[in-house]
Order: sequence, then structure tokens, then C-alpha cells
Amino acid sequence: MATTLPSNFDDLRSPMLLAAAKKPAAEKLCIDDMLQKYCGEFGRWQLKHFILTSLAWALEAFHTMVMIFADREPDWRCVPGADCNSGGDGGVCGLSPEAWEWAGGRHGSTVSEWNLICGDKFKVGLVQAVFFAGCMIGAGIFGHLSDSSLGRKGSLTVVCALNTLFGCLTALSPNYWIYALLRLLTGFSSGGVGLTAFVLATEPIGPTKRGTAGMSTFYFFSGGIAVLSGIAYIFQSWRYLYIASSIPSFLYIILVLPFISESPRWFLVRGKVSEATKLMSTIASSNGKHLPDGVFLALDDEASSTKIQGSGHDITLMTYKNESMENKDALVGSIVDVIRSPITRVRLFLAVALNFLGSVVYYGLSLNVMNLETNLYLNVILNSVAEMPAFTITAVFLDRFGRKPLTVATMWFSGLFCLMGSLTGNIGVWKVVRMVCGVLGIFGMAGTYNLLFIYTAELFPTVVRNAALGCTTQAAQMGAILAPFVVVLGGWLPFAAFAACGIVGGMFAFYLPETMNQPLYDTFNGMEAGLA
Repeated sequence: MATTLPSNFDDLRSPMLLAAAKKPAAEKLCIDDMLQKYCGEFGRWQLKHFILTSLAWALEAFHTMVMIFADREPDWRCVPGADCNSGGDGGVCGLSPEAWEWAGGRHGSTVSEWNLICGDKFKVGLVQAVFFAGCMIGAGIFGHLSDSSLGRKGSLTVVCALNTLFGCLTALSPNYWIYALLRLLTGFSSGGVGLTAFVLATEPIGPTKRGTAGMSTFYFFSGGIAVLSGIAYIFQSWRYLYIASSIPSFLYIILVLPFISESPRWFLVRGKVSEATKLMSTIASSNGKHLPDGVFLALDDEASSTKIQGSGHDITLMTYKNESMENKDALVGSIVDVIRSPITRVRLFLAVALNFLGSVVYYGLSLNVMNLETNLYLNVILNSVAEMPAFTITAVFLDRFGRKPLTVATMWFSGLFCLMGSLTGNIGVWKVVRMVCGVLGIFGMAGTYNLLFIYTAELFPTVVRNAALGCTTQAAQMGAILAPFVVVLGGWLPFAAFAACGIVGGMFAFYLPETMNQPLYDTFNGMEAGLA
């Protein structure tokens, strides 16, 4: 006997269907997609986070460029009644120690306090090389730590604390060798400042805005150099200068870092999905947007645009939600993983070569430009300001022409003017022509140096991004160590060497892929799937 259903059965069932139909669609999104679709790529939250984090670049400028003032060679004068003509062209090296004195007293710089002149003049360059060697070591170590358990914000906190400690201890150095050791330690901690601050500042930014924002971080570095020049003008003693340039790192820890958030990408790859989701929700609300309940974070190799809805999928939806919100095992990568992957292995080799060659030219030309016969403090300010137009131009063209063409163009631009500088003489009007060639050369390489940070960051997945940046930063520090030795060759050779570096670097850049408007991958699997 057939069962007769009530005539109003459909009406009784329809509210259940309607309620089920109203359930929000669920979708798994990677961070880039979530930023573009729901949170905003560069809103109020990202602007505040970017500015506060990028201030750390000014601190790195303090600790790096303080040597220009602390290790300068002051003016000297002949003591009354002494004969200073017997020294000839050798300056004070041919004079009796009783015949001359330092114009500003012995405590103005390390050179005057420990007499780092004549036979000991090499020690000034040695300290500079030792500092950059420390940077090279620190970049690799903190690059790995910021990708692993310490995190981006944790690493930035540690390096700022160490910079404060080592910088203040440097002011108490009793002799040259203790001073060199403390500069090595300061370089070790300073090597982690720039790369951790850069990654932390740019990772929460959407893909179409990340390039311009990343290029803007170097304004803070150049601005820090200009501010340091003013600090050095006030504190003429090198010991007081080290203290004055180190205290801002401590102030940064207590006044700025509490208002900076950890990277949502680091949370995600470490398996802290709930923390990453909460942070993304905060970003959305701060930007005047809303993150729907049915949207969940996932690594890029897990993300799917499949939507689950309807009464027939209610159980599936609940299982999906619980799985998406619970924390997962952390994904850990190292530079070994970068080398194992055929894709990233080639990228790492090219990025290392580009950073090394760019650093040789950038630091080498910086030393050459500083030979202008002007006031030291004004000269440093002018040098730092001269780099800013290069940052602006590359930032404007970055998202129009792409990373790869811009890298090739800026390196060849710098190499071309360095080549012209090597072909000009150093007499008469040609001195001015050579100086202009040097300025234009550093203008082009400043743009390249800036661009390489954002380009390198986009070449590698989140799980190894800082490790890869640490490796390329080490290569850049090796270039910085080599640069002073290239400069002392004198004559046309430095310009020729810089020209070769720029031209060869542009050729290497041809083999890199374009990353403009491409996803910022989280894992190797996601990168391989995206490039398939």
C-alpha cells in the first residue's frame, strides 16, 4: 500500500532547504588570493605595518655607515716651532711624531686615537672587511632562523637587541683588536636586520602592490644614512657616536616592535593556521573589509576554488571547516632544499651572482664618489640623496616593464657609464666627466640593488624565502668585502672592473624568469604546480 504524504510536506521541507542553501560557500584560498579578494592588497593595516617594519632599515644604515665617520682620517697640523716641510709628499709619515698633532685631538676617530696611518693604514680597510664578513655570516644564520622557529619578528627583535649591545660595547673598546672583534659581532647581527625587515614588511602585501612597496624600503636605508650624518656632526667623538647610533635600536624594540605583527605566511607554513586566519581577519577589518566565515586559509598547493554548499554536503562542509581551521605540522625548509629543487637551484645560482656583482659595483662606486673634495658630512648626505631618484624610477617602472627587463636595463646602464669612465682620463675637464660617469653608474646600480631584494624574494617559496635571501645577502656582503680592494687599484682599472660586473650581471639576468603579478608561492609543491 502506497504511503500518502501530507499535502504540505513540501512546505514543511522547504525551510530546511532554504536554510541549507543560505549556508555560506566554503573555499580554500592561499594568502595572495585572500588579500586580493577579501582583505585588500595594500590598505591601512599594510601601510602602518610597512612603515614601522621598514624603519629597521635606518638602523642598519646606522650600524653599517657609522664607520665612515668613526674611522675617518682627521686633519693634522704642524705644532708651533716645528719644521713640517721635511715630510715631503708622504705627509705625516715622513715627520717626527713631535712635529705634528691631530687638529681635532686624538679622540675624534679611531684613526687618530690608535694612529692607524702610514704602515698601519691597512687596518682601517681591514675593519671594514671584517664588518662585512660578520654581515655575511649573520645573513645566513638569521635567514634560516627567521624561516624556522624564531620567525620574522622574533629574528628582528634579536638582531636589534644584539646591535644595541655590540654597538655600545664598541664605544668601550680599549684597543684596535677588541674594536675589530666588536665590529665583527655588530656585522653578524646587522646582517639579519635588512632581510628580516624586508620579508616581514612585504609578505602581508598583495602581489600587484608588493613590487612597488618592496622598492620603497630602501628609502629608509638612504634616509638613515642622511640622519646618521647629522648625528655624526653632533657627536664628533667616535665613542659617543657609536653609543648615539646604537641607542635607536633599543628604542625600536620598546617603542615600535610591539605594534608589529608576525607574518601570516610564516604562521601558515609553520602550521599555525588559526593564528594566520585571525591575522588575516584583522587585516581585512582594519582595511574596512570583511573576511567571510566560509573562507579558509591554505597553502598554495592545497588551495582550491571549489565551493561546497547545499543540504547534501552539510557533513562535508563541517569536516572541511574543522580540517581547515586546525593547526598542522610545521613546514621547514633550508638552503639544502633550494639546491635540491631543479627550479630553485638555477634561480639561486643566478641570484647569488647578481647580488655579488651588484654589490661590488654599488659599494665600489660609493667609495669613489666619496673622494670628492667637499665637507664629509655634506658629502654623505648628498650621496644618500642621489640614490633616491633611482629608487623612485625603478619603483615606477617595476610593475610596467617587469622585474627581469628592469634588472637587465639598470645593470647595463651602470656598466655602460662605468665603461665610459674607464676610457676617460683623470686630467682637466675629464675629471668632471669621470665623476659624472661614476654618479650615473651608482645611480643605475642603486636601482638594481634595490630591485634585487624584491626580485629575489619572489623567486623562492615562503618555506625557504629567508634562507634564500640570506644566501644572496651573503653573496652581496662578499662583494662589499671585495669592493675596497678593487678601488685601491687606482687609475682606470676600478671603472673597468665595475663595467665588467655590470655588463656580465645583465647577461645573467636574462636567464631568470619574470615574476611580475605572479603568486608568491608558499611551498615547493605549490611552485611546481603553478609553473607546470
